[in-house]
Amino acid sequence: MSDARTVTLLLREIADGDQGALDRLVPLVYEELRRIADGQLRRERRGHTLQPTALVHEVYVRMVGKEQPGYRDRAHFLAIAAHAMRRILIDHAREHNAAKRGGGHEKFAIDEERDGSVERPSILIALDDALAALSEKDPLLARLVEMRYFGGLTAEESSAALNLEIGGVRRQLRLAEAWLQREMDQPAPGSQGAPAS
Repeated sequence: MSDARTVTLLLREIADGDQGALDRLVPLVYEELRRIADGQLRRERRGHTLQPTALVHEVYVRMVGKEQPGYRDRAHFLAIAAHAMRRILIDHAREHNAAKRGGGHEKFAIDEERDGSVERPSILIALDDALAALSEKDPLLARLVEMRYFGGLTAEESSAALNLEIGGVRRQLRLAEAWLQREMDQPAPGSQGAPAS
């Protein structure tokens, strides 16, 4: 049986409540999870205490024992795993920032996050805060950004995971990037307009 077919069957078993199916699934998608983790950690500050393998293991620990959503396919599973990685990295960044208690508001471009030049936890935290605000206004836009920047999924993979047209995904990502940049340029929390869908 092919890996793709096995993954699909295991995802169905997870949806049916078989917790052991997750244990059988992870080795089949481990390299993809590690690739996502590696991409995320390249954007982190130098000297980050997590390594890709540790991040994957932390994601696994967070997923085991929890009620699993109905994974539609491999891309959907990876998107959810990417979300878990985001939460782990944000938690680490907040802990790091709390220890330093830096000064005021820093301005930066969303491209700093995408281009992998992020070394300041405050950038990651500001992006997370902006994503939370976007999620309140347009959950789909926030999900697409999360899949792209935190999960490393391509527009095609995000399209498949969310069952959306590829052209629409690309347009929505551009809209979301512009909204996030505007949000992150704000010196203090305030009332921002909702993105037009």
